[in-house]
Amino acid sequence: MSAVTVSVPAKVNLQLAVGAVRPDGFHELVSVFHAVSLFDEVTVAPADELTITLEGEGVGEVPLDRSNLAARAVELLADRLGQDPAVHIHIRKGIPVAGGMAGGSADAAATLLACDTLWRGNTPREMLRRLGAELGSDVPFSDLGGTAIGTGRGERLAAVPSVGRFHWVFALADGGLSTPAVYGECDRLRAEAGVPVPEPAPREELIAALRAGDAPALGAALSNDLQDAAISLRPSLADTLAAGTAAGALGALVSGSGPTCAFLAADEDAAKLVARALEESGTCRTTRIAHGPVAGTKIRPVAPPA
Repeated sequence: MSAVTVSVPAKVNLQLAVGAVRPDGFHELVSVFHAVSLFDEVTVAPADELTITLEGEGVGEVPLDRSNLAARAVELLADRLGQDPAVHIHIRKGIPVAGGMAGGSADAAATLLACDTLWRGNTPREMLRRLGAELGSDVPFSDLGGTAIGTGRGERLAAVPSVGRFHWVFALADGGLSTPAVYGECDRLRAEAGVPVPEPAPREELIAALRAGDAPALGAALSNDLQDAAISLRPSLADTLAAGTAAGALGALVSGSGPTCAFLAADEDAAKLVARALEESGTCRTTRIAHGPVAGTKIRPVAPPA
C-alpha cells in the first residue's frame, strides 16, 4: 500500500459544561460534541523519516515538527504495533486553525486510522479511540463523529441519536485563544464571583431537541461555560455573537475555547443570510457554512488510474 488518505470533520460543542479541577489538573467536563461538514484530509505514505507538510487553512501557523499532534499519533501507534514511524504526513486543512473546532485533534484521529491502515494493524476502532484519548480529549470524538456526549475530560463518549440536518455558520476570528488560558480565566471569574462550581451534566432540553430534530429548541439550549472567559480575554467576540443573533440565528455561542463563534440557522438559506450579515458587520475575519451531524474519520477510496 503506497498511501492512505483519511477525511475527518470539525466539531462544535453544543454544550460545554465545566466542573471543578480534578487532581490530575484537568477539569471535569460534560460536552455534547457535534461533527460538522468542514473537513481536513490526512494522507500518510512510507518515507525515510517522519515528516509533515500542510496546505490550506493555517499554513505558517501549524507546527510541522514532532510537536504536531499528528506526528505524536504516528509515534504512539508505531510503538504499539512495533512499526518504524517513518512516514510522510500531508495535511490538507479545511478546519479553522486554533478556532475551538478540534482541528489538531481531528488530524491526530485521521493519522491514527491512516497509519493503522497503511501498516495493516487491524486495530479495532475502539482501541484507536483509546489511544487517541492519550493524545487529547477531543481526539476520540473526531474518529466517532455524529453527535455524542463526552464525559471525564471529554474522552468517554456516548452517541446521541439525532434527527435531520442542522445548519451552521461559523465566524472565524483573527488569531487564536490559548485553551489553558481560557480555562484559567474561567476559574478566575468563578473565584471572583464566589459562586460554587456546578456539577457538569447534559442539558435535558438540548438532548430532547437533538432527538426531535427541533432546530429552534436546539438553538435555545446551546451553552458553553467557557464563553464568558473567552469574551473576557477577547471582548470583540461579544460583538460577533450579537451580529449573528441580530441576523436571525436561532442560537449562538463561542465554539469550545474559541475564538470561533457558532450560529445555528433555520435552514440553508437562513445560514447564507447570517453569514453575509456577519461578514458585512466587520466583527469577524470570514465565515464558513456547514451542516451536521456528519460521520467521523473515513478512509478515502483510491482513485483508479486514468
